[in-house]
Amino acid sequence: MAAMDLSDGFDVHDYRAKLKLLRQDAGSMTLENREDLACPACDRPFERLFVTDDDRATFGSAPDGPICLARTAERLLVLTH
Repeated sequence: MAAMDLSDGFDVHDYRAKLKLLRQDAGSMTLENREDLACPACDRPFERLFVTDDDRATFGSAPDGPICLARTAERLLVLTH
């Protein structure tokens, strides 16, 4: 299982063959993990990835499973399992 490497930040283009874009707006995007990439926080496969450059984010509903957070210098990543 390939792990996401955040040591140089996060660039979606590095993983575009493994992630499917579900939604995107000016400051955020939601992606689906299509190839069992490992979570950078817990090393387990994740289902969805929310990436934002914004200072704040609101979610309409909570996922059923665990949530992991990972931070780069420019982005916050929220991963659901």
